Amino acid sequence: MGARGVLRTLEGGGLMFWCPGCEEAHQVKIGEGRGPRWGFNRDYDRPTFTPSVLVRSGHFVPGHKPADGCWCTYCAEDDEDGTPGFSCKQCHSFVRDGQIQFLGDCSHALAGQTVPLKPFHD
Repeated sequence: MGARGVLRTLEGGGLMFWCPGCEEAHQVKIGEGRGPRWGFNRDYDRPTFTPSVLVRSGHFVPGHKPADGCWCTYCAEDDEDGTPGFSCKQCHSFVRDGQIQFLGDCSHALAGQTVPLKPFHD
């Protein structure tokens, strides 16, 4: 993994950017290869990806059934050491010209806002 501008590069055409709404990295794949691929303007300081980036986990994943249990309640039900559990989230954004435009269907506090991409903090 390497750092270029506000992105991290991964083998196999992967690029990661830091999402301040989810407080974690999101990944897209560019170029040729298997699986979904995004368009990329080749600017590592002010990237644009097309189409939008949609990240879902837990009960936001299509097809999730309440009887299946959920990540957001796993630690509360099964973890005895009190460590924070996984959280269920949906993050839907456009990354354009180095800005993240969070759409209104995001489950985090930055829904509906546009913020600049920032480098990863180590």
